[in-house]
Amino acid sequence: MAEILVLVDHVDGAVRKPTLELLTLARRLGEPSAVFLGPGADSATEVLGRYGARKVYVVDAPEVDEYLVTPAVDTLTQLAERTGPAAILLPSGPDGKEIAARVALRLGSGLITDAVDVTAGPDGPVTEQSAFAATYQVTAHVTQGVPVITVKPNAAAPETAPAEPVVEKQDITFGPASHAVRVLSRTPRERGDRPELTEADIVVSGGRGVNGAENFALIERVADALGAAVGASRAAVDAGWYPHSHQVGQTGTQVSPQLYLAAGISGAIQHRAGMQTSKTIVAVNKDADAPIFELADHGVVGDLFAVLPQLVDEIERRRS
Repeated sequence: MAEILVLVDHVDGAVRKPTLELLTLARRLGEPSAVFLGPGADSATEVLGRYGARKVYVVDAPEVDEYLVTPAVDTLTQLAERTGPAAILLPSGPDGKEIAARVALRLGSGLITDAVDVTAGPDGPVTEQSAFAATYQVTAHVTQGVPVITVKPNAAAPETAPAEPVVEKQDITFGPASHAVRVLSRTPRERGDRPELTEADIVVSGGRGVNGAENFALIERVADALGAAVGASRAAVDAGWYPHSHQVGQTGTQVSPQLYLAAGISGAIQHRAGMQTSKTIVAVNKDADAPIFELADHGVVGDLFAVLPQLVDEIERRRS
């Protein structure tokens, strides 16, 4: 079977969920080969093998940690030239999309970003994308070179397929551009107990209808009951009710969870562009004509301050 290169997203060897999703998708296309950059490969190999990686290419060079994305570009480009893969999969995100674009340019290949699904087709991988502020669903495939594809988190549920991966350490020649900008320091981002917004299976978001920063406690209560991440509309964050880092929308974070609960959000196109690819959408709004109901799978016309407490009570009742 054809080899599929998957760039591993990890923190000091702890493999992040989007990589497990990529390995699951890669198995649809061929034999996954994980590309691990930096230290910590020993602790990650077991997890990568559990999700189907047949090989783990390890590049543990100082350039990987000390410089920006160009060392990753050098690595993927040279590995592609050595192995002739059928595709290269990367997680969507600022770094992933920059790396993908540079690799595609160097290889003379086609590039697809922000795919929400990847399947095998007669002429190579076929992707699904949401385009033009989620107004259209696009089916596409690359017609030139090695397909380079970035995939949004939650595009697939991670599925185990235990394998015993062969670990191969690779020597990479880093070009002058890889040493152009050096990282002087890093500050870990503070994380709470809730899941990351982009990776969460469930997202509960509040909008203008929440009517104040103090009322986001109700949104957080629902999120905690569901084990969800908290999101907010642009109107809510612009009003200072919730941090901008939690904004869901075209100019904020784009999410694609299994379940998206929108409370007090009208459904303007800017917000819809950031969450329309969610698998199931539930809306709570007292305005029966709110645009959010046009794309909701389930809708409740009612006051969120009456509906959400009942939802939490029912969740807790079923768990007890």
